[in-house]
Amino acid sequence: MDLGEKERCLKAAMEMHGDYLKRLVYSYVKDLQKTEDIVQDVFVKFYIHFDSFEKRSSVKTFLYRIAVNEAQNYLRSWSYRKIDVVEKIRKWTKGDPVEESYINKEQAESVASLINMLPVKYREVLWLFYYIELSIQDIAEVLDCSPNTVKTRLVRGRKLAKISIEEGEYEY
Repeated sequence: MDLGEKERCLKAAMEMHGDYLKRLVYSYVKDLQKTEDIVQDVFVKFYIHFDSFEKRSSVKTFLYRIAVNEAQNYLRSWSYRKIDVVEKIRKWTKGDPVEESYINKEQAESVASLINMLPVKYREVLWLFYYIELSIQDIAEVLDCSPNTVKTRLVRGRKLAKISIEEGEYEY
C-alpha cells in the first residue's frame, strides 16, 4: 500500500469514527482534554500499525480495540492517579462553584451519566452497544471476550442501572 492510499484510509477513518471514538474514550476517562489526546494517539497508532492490520475484523473494531486499550492504559497510569487525587483535594478544599454544580446537575439528568456510574466492565459494553451501536460480535472482538460474556454484561449492566433508578440513586 502506498503512502497516499494509507493517508486516505486514515482520513476516512478519522471522519467516520472520530466522534464515536471520542465518546467511547470519554466514557472511560471523563476528561475532554485527555480524551482528545488519547483519540489522537489512537489514530497515530492506527497509522503506524496499518500495514500489520490483518483485515480479519473491520477497521472499526480495530480502531475501537486500540481506543479501549489506550483508555485503560491511561487509567492505570501514575499520571492519572496523581491527577485524580489532586482534583479530589481541590474539590474538598474549595467546593464546587455554582456553574459547575449546575452542569453536574444537568449531567446527572442524562442517561449517559447513569451509565458512567456503572462499573467499567458494564459501562464499556453499554456504551459500545447503545451509543456506538456495535453488534455483540463486534463488541466481543473489541473487548477480547466471548459474545456470551458481552450478553451477560449487557443484562447485568441494565439490571444495575434499573436498580440505581429504583433506589433513588439516580433520577430519570
